[in-house]
Amino acid sequence: MTNRLKKNCSPAPLAGLFYLLLSCTMTRKNHYSFVIDYFEKNMPVAETELVFEDPYELLVATILSAQCTDKRVNMTTPAIFKKYPNVQLLSKAGFDDLFPFIKSISYPSNKTKHLIGMANKVVEQFKGKIPMTVEELMQLPGVGRKTANVVTSVIDHQPNMAVDTHVFRVSKRIGLVPQTAATPFAVEKELIKNIPEALIHKAHHWLILHGRYVCLARNPKCGQCGLQEVCHYFKKENSADN
Repeated sequence: MTNRLKKNCSPAPLAGLFYLLLSCTMTRKNHYSFVIDYFEKNMPVAETELVFEDPYELLVATILSAQCTDKRVNMTTPAIFKKYPNVQLLSKAGFDDLFPFIKSISYPSNKTKHLIGMANKVVEQFKGKIPMTVEELMQLPGVGRKTANVVTSVIDHQPNMAVDTHVFRVSKRIGLVPQTAATPFAVEKELIKNIPEALIHKAHHWLILHGRYVCLARNPKCGQCGLQEVCHYFKKENSADN
């Protein structure tokens, strides 16, 4: 365990044993209840950090956000939306017209093609209206299950769980899903099965924001986290130290 992690995660004497015993006596339902109660009290407002005004803008921003930070996307999209304020205008864009707006984003060539292809399909197949089911959205170029889940849950509050790297990491660390859940889809199914339907769209953001600002990939800020009592990662790291 690194010095930095020790500093961030250091518990009181025998705390690791206490948390281990607590976890062993806690049912899965109680585990989820503890986590949900914590987030409802400490993060009552949980929303996407992508800036958008309508379903079209959210879809564009979410396609661009794949393997790219929301901050970078938010710096890029205003110029795109000024030039192409709706899907009809975007469908008429040429590659060389759109690419300069996207070149600072990861995988700019692919994403330029995806956005133009997406816009054309929305215009031709969906009469210019962004579809609002996961199945229909996944027919669009550049839209996978995660993007479709984001759009439907954010716009329509549908009980869909988008599993990105943060959700995948955090849900395993804090013990919401078993380590054997090896794919994003497996994690998604486990979370949807155990989180109340009315909270799924918000829980997605709870886990993302917790992973982005507290449960970091390399140096998690365990000392700032109120989930130590149920966190498998915290118990494991500190039982090895005691």
